[in-house]
Amino acid sequence: MSFNTTRTAATLAVGLALAAGMAGCRIQTEKGPNGEDKKVQIDTPFGGIHVNTDQTTAADLGLPIYPGATAVKGDDNHKSADVRLGFGEWELRVKAVSYQTPDSEEKVTAFYKKALGRYGNVITCQGNSPVGKPMATSEGLNCADDGKHDNVQIDQGDYHFGKGNLELKAGSKRHQHIVGFENPKDSQTRFALVALDLPAVVESDSEKSD
Repeated sequence: MSFNTTRTAATLAVGLALAAGMAGCRIQTEKGPNGEDKKVQIDTPFGGIHVNTDQTTAADLGLPIYPGATAVKGDDNHKSADVRLGFGEWELRVKAVSYQTPDSEEKVTAFYKKALGRYGNVITCQGNSPVGKPMATSEGLNCADDGKHDNVQIDQGDYHFGKGNLELKAGSKRHQHIVGFENPKDSQTRFALVALDLPAVVESDSEKSD
């Protein structure tokens, strides 16, 4: 899972700090054993960005781990991540973690179709196209909804599912649970679990008064 959103958050964090002129800006970092940034927290008068890497598990996303699956380790492109951006009423949170198993994609798919059922209807997608029925969840989420909401766009490339790879989705346009599959590697089925909490549409004062 090449979590490009983590890099985007870091870039935003630097810009936010510069915009604040460092006045009232608090930056905290926690290093991993190899000197890499494991946890970054930036708070300013305008808002904050919190990034945690390599600490997220399936349980943090409200999903079970596929029996016998192991987290993908030793690969910077597959680190788990928990990214939270908050600016007043505008909040975005993305949690993701990658696993691998010698079992087939079909077995993993069947397991997570059942597990995702706790969040309502489950849709199967091949890229942006539905596979079978239902074609959308009861809350309106469909295969074309890949993180586009209120000027936010997070797509398959951010999780490294690969364009056109299989995905399972449940939830609403704002609150999504996704299981996405990568191309197999070393006879292992690789998949990522993702939870998206996208921003609500924040009305301006003029819109509220209308």
